Amino acid sequence: MKAFVFPGQGAQFVGMGKDLYEKHPIAKQFFEKANEILGFRITDIMFAGTDEELKQTKVTQPAVFLHSVVSALCLGSEFQPDMVAGHSLGELSALTVARCLSFEDGLKLVAARARAMQKACEAAPGTMAAIIALPDEKVEEICAEVTAEGNGVVIPANYNCPGQLVISGNIDAVNAACVKLKEAGAKRALVLPVSGAFHSPLMQPAQEELEAAIAVTEFHKPICPVYQNVDGLPHTEPEEIKALLICQLTASVLWTKEVRNMVADGGTSFTECGPGKTLQGMIAKICKGNEAVSVHGVND
Repeated sequence: MKAFVFPGQGAQFVGMGKDLYEKHPIAKQFFEKANEILGFRITDIMFAGTDEELKQTKVTQPAVFLHSVVSALCLGSEFQPDMVAGHSLGELSALTVARCLSFEDGLKLVAARARAMQKACEAAPGTMAAIIALPDEKVEEICAEVTAEGNGVVIPANYNCPGQLVISGNIDAVNAACVKLKEAGAKRALVLPVSGAFHSPLMQPAQEELEAAIAVTEFHKPICPVYQNVDGLPHTEPEEIKALLICQLTASVLWTKEVRNMVADGGTSFTECGPGKTLQGMIAKICKGNEAVSVHGVND
């Protein structure tokens, strides 16, 4: 069974999408439609902007979404998913290609999500850190200890693959957790260059704002199961999908569980649509030793 997966924020790079725009008429059509919907030429920033311009959340999220969705559309008849999933922001890409959301509504929700998250970051500064080579249970335990000490909140945010878990929360709490995690044997505890504490309680104001946007957006039954970050399970009912999408901003991304469930449900071919190869690397580690599973990107 064919699974298509979509990356989140952080996969962007200057020049992304330029080849698609120049080689595929359908890509050019959707890129120009996105410029119109967003009210600015995001393609100018994607194709020839600076790293700093592209790193702005209001630009990054629509850019990654746009590249991901258009990459899938350019596959034409080869895009016949049996299941889809997206990491964080990528969940909206997955919902769009699965026709749960129209392209216009998907892009508008991404833009609303980006604005809401940017405001939440400014209101409550936070950060994230990647913890390498420490059991998930130990990371969870230390995050709970640091939070209980009262210097802020820190929680496991992204369960990316075995040996890689990203934590998120208040700056002081994340820094304190990093010290304890290194003492506990983590190979690395690397604070990430992000603007906020994504997938943590600090995103509550953004979640409320996104909920209002989702409430007035039409969701349809997708053409295949969509595996979602909050519970790692497949969903096809619009109301369930909406509820989990709302919770996603403050909940952990259970990516390892998602991929394992997709494999258990028959997924053997994983194709990453979008910039970079981040998810390919994660899935290869999650499925290590499983020769029945193939992982690649649309340009491989």
